[in-house]
Amino acid sequence: MTTSTRPQSGGAAAPALLYGRIAFVVLAVILIADFMELLDATIVSVAAPAIAEELNAGESALQWMMAGYTLAAGAGLITGGRIGDQFGRRRVFLLGLAAFMLASAGCGLAPNSGVLIGMRIAQGLAAGLMIPQVFGIIRASFEPGVRAKAFGAYGAVLGVASVAGPLLGGLLVEADLFGLGWRAIFWVNVPIAIIGLIVGARYMPESRVPGNTRLDLPGAVLASAAVVLLLLPLMQGRDWGWPWWSFLILALSVPAVALFLVRERRLVARGGQPILDPALLRVRAFAGGLSASLLFFGALGSFFLLLSLYLQLGTGRSALDTGLVILPYAIGSIITSGIGVQFAHRALLVSGALVLAASQIALLLIVRDGAEPTYWALAAPLFVGGLGLGLTAPSLVNVVLAGVPAKDAGAAGGVLTTVGQVGNALGVAVLGVVFFTRLENLSADGATGLVAYGEAFTAILPWQVACYLAAAALMFLLPKRAGAAHT
Repeated sequence: MTTSTRPQSGGAAAPALLYGRIAFVVLAVILIADFMELLDATIVSVAAPAIAEELNAGESALQWMMAGYTLAAGAGLITGGRIGDQFGRRRVFLLGLAAFMLASAGCGLAPNSGVLIGMRIAQGLAAGLMIPQVFGIIRASFEPGVRAKAFGAYGAVLGVASVAGPLLGGLLVEADLFGLGWRAIFWVNVPIAIIGLIVGARYMPESRVPGNTRLDLPGAVLASAAVVLLLLPLMQGRDWGWPWWSFLILALSVPAVALFLVRERRLVARGGQPILDPALLRVRAFAGGLSASLLFFGALGSFFLLLSLYLQLGTGRSALDTGLVILPYAIGSIITSGIGVQFAHRALLVSGALVLAASQIALLLIVRDGAEPTYWALAAPLFVGGLGLGLTAPSLVNVVLAGVPAKDAGAAGGVLTTVGQVGNALGVAVLGVVFFTRLENLSADGATGLVAYGEAFTAILPWQVACYLAAAALMFLLPKRAGAAHT
């Protein structure tokens, strides 16, 4: 037998545990789905110039293609986890996978940038349903020995996806499979998802949290509204010409946050299950971790999109060449991510943020020279940046959670992950405005190509350095190492 049902101490039947070939098949399905989601978070950055050319997409459209996906995925992570707990993780996982497949097909068929942005947001929402179930399925359906290996395999998938995203994006755009061009980066998801749906429906067991798990839908709507009110004018303001009402929309994000916190505080008082317990904001490690995550991932979020634009439209590199330039960054992160996860120490987090800041300074000195940089001149600082990323990103949440009461660890972890996604989208919005405003001013002065894109790219690098340095300072508020959360 490949599954087993074991009695609990109270005599009730426990969820079926997976063994042998069935366990391997189920793990393969959920990890492949996770790989697709991680791939789609990064693959578009390399294809962005080709997309902009074919669909006549402007700067704000490119920003929304990146930020819309990560923002929607972040908004869906917490609510997606709660939906799976309540209605069944297998059911919600397969629903999310089917929705992700349909949204990917919609991206591949998109006739204009507006439709593509809408489908990217739909992809993100589907990912927000699908991805939280991965952890729940592994915890509920694998016996402890296999569970540890499954989480190890998940970590390996994170590393492989970081390598494969830019490289596969470049390969697919250059190969022009069936004349699809950049659309192939989305169509490749469809046959993989179909296989996952068939196998998952046949072999994946169902699991859910016993008792009632209520979804804080009003809280989720208020939180999402606050973020949209913040990001919408930042991304669209230049296209609108910064009218007075764009600043009004921006200002409305403040009362939206206030309403969200009031709603959550009242929900806690009634004994409900909030998205975020406001009391957590008084925990030094959690508040510091939120701020550090917002800055850290804000600096990281815009980097690959703007680097890709500089490499392709500035230096004239192809999509494949761009992927190869970015490859050392991914290799560096793989090398150090194991160290970061194994030791999960505050000193490593701080060191990683400082290494990233140093890599951006080196890149700034290379690009501002004005000459077209060689492959190795770019690869060296990018490799160093990857080393810094591997030291920080994989263990940041775990170190933060070491300072959070054990009863709040699950909710805090979900909020931290969501804030990382919001930071990513915010970075695309804010630093994208800096980049494109500088590019527009340079173009008005007659600068083009390498000069214009080089100066626009160097305009964002000091801001990224500042974000990494500020994040490093905030990390001193965190516990020294990951471990059991406080009770």
